[in-house]
Amino acid sequence: MDKLIIALGALLIVYAVWQTVQRFRGKAKSGCCGGREAPTRKTVADTDETHYPYRYRLSVGGMRCSHCAVNVENALNAMPGVWAKVQLQKNEADVRTKQPADEAAFAKALQKAGYSLGECADLSAASA
Repeated sequence: MDKLIIALGALLIVYAVWQTVQRFRGKAKSGCCGGREAPTRKTVADTDETHYPYRYRLSVGGMRCSHCAVNVENALNAMPGVWAKVQLQKNEADVRTKQPADEAAFAKALQKAGYSLGECADLSAASA
């Protein structure tokens, strides 16, 4: 009986460590910011890069899981004329816009979704 309890305890510890690693890698089935169901990714209708002459790289604070990444992407894509792709591993968002955007607008959209804006780099001149 003692061996069974020890085996179950060891199994529980291994599972907890595995879940922690998966969460940090962004592959956990449940997210830190919600239940087991992943948020629905909202797609952008216009995905022609030539329609988005302005480009920004945003450093996003507070993303911990793949659900967070979808939430951030959705918050940015909800802005008019914005197409964003999030890289969870880098805690960054690559954002393309049809019109020049200001840092305050990005910060407001992220804050409303529960995240924070770190650095906002304008890459428009670099990609021209």
